[in-house]
Amino acid sequence: MVVSVHARRMQVILAGDTGGAKTVLALYSRERGVAAGSLHETRFKSGKYSSLEVIIVDFLRETKAKPVAASFGVAGPVRGRRAQITNLPWVIDAQSVGDAFGIDHVYLLNDLQSIATAVPHLRQDDVVTLNPGLPVEHGNIAVIAPGTGLGIGFLVWAGAGYRAYPSEAGHTSYAPQNLQEMELLKYLQRRYGHVSFERVCSGRFLPNIYDFLHEQRSHLEPQWLQEELAAASDRTPVIVQAALEQKADICSAALDIFIHSLGTICGNMAVTLLATGGIYLGGGIPPRIVKRLQVPDFLSAIRDKGRFSGFCSDLPVHVIQDPKVALRGAAWFGLEALARRGGPA
Repeated sequence: MVVSVHARRMQVILAGDTGGAKTVLALYSRERGVAAGSLHETRFKSGKYSSLEVIIVDFLRETKAKPVAASFGVAGPVRGRRAQITNLPWVIDAQSVGDAFGIDHVYLLNDLQSIATAVPHLRQDDVVTLNPGLPVEHGNIAVIAPGTGLGIGFLVWAGAGYRAYPSEAGHTSYAPQNLQEMELLKYLQRRYGHVSFERVCSGRFLPNIYDFLHEQRSHLEPQWLQEELAAASDRTPVIVQAALEQKADICSAALDIFIHSLGTICGNMAVTLLATGGIYLGGGIPPRIVKRLQVPDFLSAIRDKGRFSGFCSDLPVHVIQDPKVALRGAAWFGLEALARRGGPA
């Protein structure tokens, strides 16, 4: 699809959501903004490409567009104007991308910073509220996103609006809260040494919990489940679906531990950041398990903070339903950066 003649007369920004599994590129009009929607959007399988630049070549050839700026949310830490993608052998350099495509302004931001950037722009129907709480105007906001990994970011009021920040708090040490989780920690320490929350609260590592329960022989593994897991390239969807449908006790137990541990890290970030503006759950997993998150044990795990249980009880908790939130956040970041500097003529 070629961008229309009218669209090519606009100033367009190239926005990207870049991760280990997929990369989505889109064009947004500077005049129309992000809320009006993208002019064009294409999804690529990241693993089929040797670099982001190769994907950009295909995308710009397809659209015939000449972006005035580019903004990419990337699944990995950003240092200066360079980023190493966590689950891909890609190094993205903003200067190199700009030089290769003649784009003067290229911005790189962590994918959680992208999601956090989008949070102030979310509409009511973009979220499911688990706890309305008592939000404090201009209060700090925590963003926790279990997907392939566990991303965590946050927003701080900066006078005229919120400013989004990334973190690598998903790699903080796992903190068991009961005897079963202590045994899980010991099991994972034998496997990994250091155990982070990501080793428990992410799609990539949720099968760790299942393997622990299987080794403990605390639940039976039905034959049909054994066969499905053996045939699956990714065991996580099988485990989660069986748990949601209550088809296998071992899967339900694995998801229970996942939910409780996710509540623990949410509560940890709530008190660390004093997140009186609320907690937003992003990533690929929460929208799929909203009904399970609505069971009281999840909010109870967030509130399990001793003398700060009352504080945590008052915090709003929301699940982000918009599957394009990271892409749109990258676009908003780029457009806002251009506005601050005046942008190209």
